[in-house]
Amino acid sequence: MTAELIDGKAIAQALRRRIAERVHALQERGVVPTLAVVLVGEDPASQVYVRNKVAACAEVGIRSRKYEFPADVTVERLLACIDALNGDAEVDGILVQLPLPPHIDETLVLERIAVAKDVDGFHAENVGRLVQGRECFWPCTPHGVMQLLAWEGIEPQGMDAVVVGRSNIVGKPMALMLLNAGATVTVAHSRTRELAAHTRRADLLVVAVGKPEFITAEMVKPGAVVIDVGINRLPDGRLVGDVAAEVREVASRITPVPGGVGPMTIAMLLENTLLAAQRRRGTAP
Repeated sequence: MTAELIDGKAIAQALRRRIAERVHALQERGVVPTLAVVLVGEDPASQVYVRNKVAACAEVGIRSRKYEFPADVTVERLLACIDALNGDAEVDGILVQLPLPPHIDETLVLERIAVAKDVDGFHAENVGRLVQGRECFWPCTPHGVMQLLAWEGIEPQGMDAVVVGRSNIVGKPMALMLLNAGATVTVAHSRTRELAAHTRRADLLVVAVGKPEFITAEMVKPGAVVIDVGINRLPDGRLVGDVAAEVREVASRITPVPGGVGPMTIAMLLENTLLAAQRRRGTAP
């Protein structure tokens, strides 16, 4: 068996086209969805991520504003910026690019963002609503995974799903989304004892552990759907996921790295920003 590749890049492009159509409909009513992006420091990876997000916004007609601060910015100055954006009627979504410098408490900053503008879905209130299965902004990466599954016609209800990874950004919200969708969910991680015993029974395996090629073929149930969220750069410059290439010979469907989950993350940021604009004006579907 050779797994069918789930083309996240193509799916994300199709979703962007749909988002652009909805943004255009809002623009015809005089509303331009606006995303404020806050970048602290000069981390090269963060600068690339922000540049890609700004370009994606322009592609679909979302206005973006970028606020850049030096790495030694004070917490007070950063919070003042967020307060101003919270009160700005033209701003629909606020994104603070992570990670932040060590002297800044990320939780303090993320909790300062107004819940209605928290398009990353990291505010405790949005997380709590996700736990309860209520309306909220879903974190973009696990949201992208759910969209990939829907696009592929994969129904999580009744599936035995295993999520490897327990981060607040991917692992935990991913498990909640799958649980809310009716899957039976196990959350494992790099320190789980007998990890392979858990992963081998998964009909759906989502891996977001941040370790290159961590999941090998013998750890995967034949015919499983495998979603590889990880992206790691090896010393030779190659980009690989958290799942070894050999797993393609065992799984039925799998996301490639790159070109799988990554493009979906930005597409879901655009979706959340559009949704924020609609909700703030009482026009959300």
